[in-house]
Amino acid sequence: MTTFNALLNHAMTLAREAGAEQLKLFRSKELNIATKQNDFDVVTTADKASEKIIVEGINKIYPDHSVLTEESGFSLKGNSEWTWVIDPLDGTTNYSSGLPWFNVSIGIKQGERTVAGVVYAPQLNEMFAATLGGGATLGGKAIKPSLTPSLSKAVVSTGFPYDKATNPDNNLDNFMRIMPVVRGLRRLGSAALDICYVAAGFLDAYWELNLHEWDVCAALLIAQEAGAFTRRFRPDRNWCILAANPHLAPQISQLIQ
Repeated sequence: MTTFNALLNHAMTLAREAGAEQLKLFRSKELNIATKQNDFDVVTTADKASEKIIVEGINKIYPDHSVLTEESGFSLKGNSEWTWVIDPLDGTTNYSSGLPWFNVSIGIKQGERTVAGVVYAPQLNEMFAATLGGGATLGGKAIKPSLTPSLSKAVVSTGFPYDKATNPDNNLDNFMRIMPVVRGLRRLGSAALDICYVAAGFLDAYWELNLHEWDVCAALLIAQEAGAFTRRFRPDRNWCILAANPHLAPQISQLIQ
């Protein structure tokens, strides 16, 4: 019988293996960088190498499980109830620039519900993990969101979509509403880490437009299991996500569109 903890342990092992591969190429002259949709959307040899490690590992242990990855798309395995949702290297722009905020994100779904999730930042040596109903951890220790009561005392983060230059619906309106009323506003460049940092209380809130399921699948479970508030706030720009500590959620929800 497949248990959530067994799935989580395998996901953690694969995340560590992929992370080790990323560290080999990090800040290396051997790292090849290409673009996808436009100059803002980059992919590296490390993205592809990480994906290969994870997908081959899943196929070896769970050959009947379906897989959804950022680089290769969806691989359906019969009528399997299990799907692994993978961003092999979230924060590629950071990674390709030599900045340490990047990670491996692996979420595991049973039907439509996410039951296990891992977000591993190898350069920072931070392993966030959760199972459905089992709580959330960082480095094996339980995490909880912050208790910050007001936006004036909050440090929050956001990001901007890859089509920001051509689509005026690019989050600048939300940024301008929120920036003056918070203590600090950050742009860390990794959706999965941003959400996990809300889960752990390092950030008080985070929002972003036009994400994809592989960006957030694992991190949302981690945030929810930690006790953070999460929701999708728009239906028309892929995955638009808000994560916040429960005290701030009503306040920041009023400002985000």
